[in-house]
Amino acid sequence: MTLHVLSLQELKIDNEEDVVLVRRAVRLLAEARSFDSFTTAALTTAVTELSRNVWVHAQRGRALIEEVTDGVRTGIRAEFHDEGPGIPDLDWALTDGHSTAASLGLGLSGTRRLVDEFHIESQPGQGTLVRITKWKRF
Repeated sequence: MTLHVLSLQELKIDNEEDVVLVRRAVRLLAEARSFDSFTTAALTTAVTELSRNVWVHAQRGRALIEEVTDGVRTGIRAEFHDEGPGIPDLDWALTDGHSTAASLGLGLSGTRRLVDEFHIESQPGQGTLVRITKWKRF
Protein backbone atom coordinates (compact mmCIF):
# COMPACT_ATOMS: atom_id res chain seq x y z
CA MET A 1 0.00 0.00 0.00
CA THR A 2 1.10 3.53 -0.70
CA LEU A 3 1.62 5.73 2.32
CA HIS A 4 0.46 9.36 2.14
CA VAL A 5 1.73 12.08 4.46
CA LEU A 6 -1.11 14.28 5.74
CA SER A 7 0.98 16.60 7.90
CA LEU A 8 4.65 17.02 8.79
CA GLN A 9 6.57 18.71 11.59
CA GLU A 10 10.34 18.85 11.84
CA LEU A 11 11.76 19.46 15.30
CA LYS A 12 15.37 19.84 16.33
CA ILE A 13 16.82 17.90 19.22
CA ASP A 14 19.68 20.04 20.50
CA ASN A 15 19.02 20.03 24.25
CA GLU A 16 17.04 18.20 26.90
CA GLU A 17 14.06 20.53 26.60
CA ASP A 18 13.74 19.57 22.93
CA VAL A 19 13.04 15.99 24.08
CA VAL A 20 10.01 17.35 25.97
CA LEU A 21 8.90 19.39 22.95
CA VAL A 22 9.03 16.35 20.63
CA ARG A 23 7.04 14.30 23.15
CA ARG A 24 4.46 17.06 23.50
CA ALA A 25 4.07 17.47 19.73
CA VAL A 26 3.41 13.75 19.28
CA ARG A 27 1.00 13.56 22.22
CA LEU A 28 -0.97 16.59 21.00
CA LEU A 29 -1.21 15.15 17.47
CA ALA A 30 -2.37 11.77 18.79
CA GLU A 31 -4.97 13.41 21.01
CA ALA A 32 -6.17 15.71 18.19
CA ARG A 33 -6.69 12.65 15.98
CA SER A 34 -8.58 10.81 18.76
CA PHE A 35 -6.04 8.06 19.32
CA ASP A 36 -7.08 6.04 22.39
CA SER A 37 -5.19 6.62 25.62
CA PHE A 38 -3.21 3.34 25.44
CA THR A 39 -1.99 4.05 21.89
CA THR A 40 -1.16 7.65 22.79
CA ALA A 41 0.80 6.57 25.88
CA ALA A 42 2.73 3.88 23.98
CA LEU A 43 3.63 6.29 21.20
CA THR A 44 4.69 9.14 23.48
CA THR A 45 6.80 6.77 25.58
CA ALA A 46 8.55 5.44 22.46
CA VAL A 47 9.13 8.96 21.12
CA THR A 48 10.54 10.11 24.46
CA GLU A 49 13.00 7.21 24.56
CA LEU A 50 14.16 7.78 20.97
CA SER A 51 14.46 11.57 21.39
CA ARG A 52 16.44 11.03 24.57
CA ASN A 53 18.73 8.59 22.75
CA VAL A 54 19.50 11.30 20.18
CA TRP A 55 20.28 13.85 22.88
CA VAL A 56 22.33 11.51 25.12
CA HIS A 57 24.32 9.71 22.43
CA ALA A 58 24.67 12.32 19.66
CA GLN A 59 23.94 15.65 21.43
CA ARG A 60 21.94 16.82 18.42
CA GLY A 61 19.64 15.61 15.72
CA ARG A 62 16.12 16.02 14.47
CA ALA A 63 12.73 14.41 14.60
CA LEU A 64 10.23 14.29 11.77
CA ILE A 65 6.68 13.81 13.00
CA GLU A 66 4.16 12.84 10.33
CA GLU A 67 0.49 12.04 10.27
CA VAL A 68 0.17 9.29 7.65
CA THR A 69 -2.50 7.20 5.99
CA ASP A 70 -2.41 4.11 3.84
CA GLY A 71 -5.98 4.79 2.60
CA VAL A 72 -7.48 2.54 5.27
CA ARG A 73 -5.73 3.51 8.50
CA THR A 74 -4.37 6.70 10.00
CA GLY A 75 -1.13 6.67 11.94
CA ILE A 76 1.68 8.73 13.32
CA ARG A 77 5.19 8.11 12.04
CA ALA A 78 8.22 9.56 13.80
CA GLU A 79 11.69 9.51 12.33
CA PHE A 80 14.80 10.35 14.33
CA HIS A 81 18.10 11.30 12.65
CA ASP A 82 21.44 12.01 14.24
CA GLU A 83 25.06 12.18 13.13
CA GLY A 84 26.42 10.75 16.36
CA PRO A 85 28.75 7.83 16.94
CA GLY A 86 26.33 5.27 15.53
CA ILE A 87 25.63 1.84 16.95
CA PRO A 88 28.44 -0.66 16.36
CA ASP A 89 26.33 -3.76 17.07
CA LEU A 90 22.63 -3.40 16.24
CA ASP A 91 21.81 -6.97 17.24
CA TRP A 92 23.20 -6.36 20.72
CA ALA A 93 21.49 -2.95 20.98
CA LEU A 94 18.15 -4.58 20.09
CA THR A 95 18.52 -7.28 22.76
CA ASP A 96 15.92 -7.24 25.52
CA GLY A 97 17.10 -5.50 28.65
CA HIS A 98 19.84 -3.53 26.90
CA SER A 99 19.73 0.16 27.79
CA THR A 100 22.45 2.72 28.24
CA ALA A 101 22.81 6.10 29.91
CA ALA A 102 19.98 7.63 31.93
CA SER A 103 17.10 6.48 29.76
CA LEU A 104 13.68 5.16 30.65
CA GLY A 105 15.24 1.72 30.69
CA LEU A 106 13.29 0.52 27.68
CA GLY A 107 16.17 0.35 25.30
CA LEU A 108 15.54 -0.06 21.60
CA SER A 109 13.93 -3.49 22.06
CA GLY A 110 11.33 -2.12 24.48
CA THR A 111 10.66 0.81 22.20
CA ARG A 112 10.19 -1.58 19.28
CA ARG A 113 7.50 -3.45 21.24
CA LEU A 114 5.54 -0.26 21.88
CA VAL A 115 4.99 0.54 18.20
CA ASP A 116 3.49 -1.19 15.17
CA GLU A 117 6.43 -0.60 12.82
CA PHE A 118 10.09 -0.12 13.69
CA HIS A 119 13.06 0.46 11.40
CA ILE A 120 16.65 1.29 12.33
CA GLU A 121 19.81 2.02 10.34
CA SER A 122 23.12 2.84 11.94
CA GLN A 123 26.76 2.96 10.94
CA PRO A 124 29.60 3.55 13.40
CA GLY A 125 30.85 7.11 12.99
CA GLN A 126 27.96 8.07 10.69
CA GLY A 127 24.92 8.28 12.93
CA THR A 128 21.59 6.58 13.34
CA LEU A 129 18.13 6.74 11.81
CA VAL A 130 15.14 5.23 13.61
CA ARG A 131 11.63 5.27 12.12
CA ILE A 132 8.55 4.18 14.05
CA THR A 133 4.85 4.10 13.18
CA LYS A 134 1.87 3.65 15.45
CA TRP A 135 -1.51 3.09 13.82
CA LYS A 136 -4.77 4.38 15.28
CA ARG A 137 -6.81 1.54 16.75
CA PHE A 138 -10.44 1.28 15.71
